[in-house]
Amino acid sequence: MASLRVSAALLGATGVGLGAYGAHSARFESTKSTENWKTAVTYQLVHAVAVLSVSAISESTTVYQQKSLLEAAGKCLAVGSAMFSGSIYMLILEIGPKALCGLASPLGGLLMMIGWGILGLSGVRKLE
Repeated sequence: MASLRVSAALLGATGVGLGAYGAHSARFESTKSTENWKTAVTYQLVHAVAVLSVSAISESTTVYQQKSLLEAAGKCLAVGSAMFSGSIYMLILEIGPKALCGLASPLGGLLMMIGWGILGLSGVRKLE
């Protein structure tokens, strides 16, 4: 699915850029901020690769039900990663309301877990 590849590319490109920003920024006043930034970048980059992989697997299957599950998994992984990592970036940079960022982190994490779960389900469905 092309939109998953585009999402993976955006997550990957911005992850590299934000990682470089974090590595060279004097903005972070504490080690905790630096560690949180690294966590956000790591999750974003790992999920960029995961979304790209899901896109490739989805393109190679001809089973409609499996393709639908894979596309749903990829979307959950992409949106969850953007929400999770994005909210951490926003909290550290003090952009936007803290309450919104504080809510987006666990929801993004939940979406990523759901995405991984759906991905696992798509593998089980293939075995049946």
